[in-house]
Amino acid sequence: MKRIILASNNKDKIKEVKEILTGYDIISIKEAGVNVDVEENGTTFEENAIIKAKTVMEATGSLVLADDSGLEVDYLNKEPGVYSARYMGENTSYRIKNQIILDRLHGVPDIVRSARFVCVIAAAFPDGRVETRRATIEGRIAQEPAGENGFGYDPIFYLPEKGKTTAQLSAEEKNEISHRGKALRQIKEIL
Repeated sequence: MKRIILASNNKDKIKEVKEILTGYDIISIKEAGVNVDVEENGTTFEENAIIKAKTVMEATGSLVLADDSGLEVDYLNKEPGVYSARYMGENTSYRIKNQIILDRLHGVPDIVRSARFVCVIAAAFPDGRVETRRATIEGRIAQEPAGENGFGYDPIFYLPEKGKTTAQLSAEEKNEISHRGKALRQIKEIL
């Protein structure tokens, strides 16, 4: 089984990647014994994913996947965007982040609450080659949080065609249609 280091210690993200990329031995940077501080100072999801993947690949000499993903809310000029994890501070809980977004959209009709999850997966190969794949899932910001599954912004990301938020989907349903699921299936083709 081919071992791949995932440039993350986010347990929810690691779990999701392992569920989608079956047939590979996915390990976190902590499990790989890597202790590097990666400064995500890119201005795009692509730049941040590449920075993470290359930094960990250079430290290990191994094949590394890195994900940079986030929520873009059109009414908020695509905020929080590349700052999704650091929105309102890295140590701010997603319950608070979600409520702040809902408060900022208070009174805004559903028709203009469009949003998307964006995911870019970068694969850094030991020979120095880097490949990226981008995928999105379109939806809108719900009027209130709903659901206990998923993580991050899932409780406020509503899918009109499903009639529920991504936090109300089972892991299997979410992985089939999610931004991360789509991007990982694209990157799997080149692994």
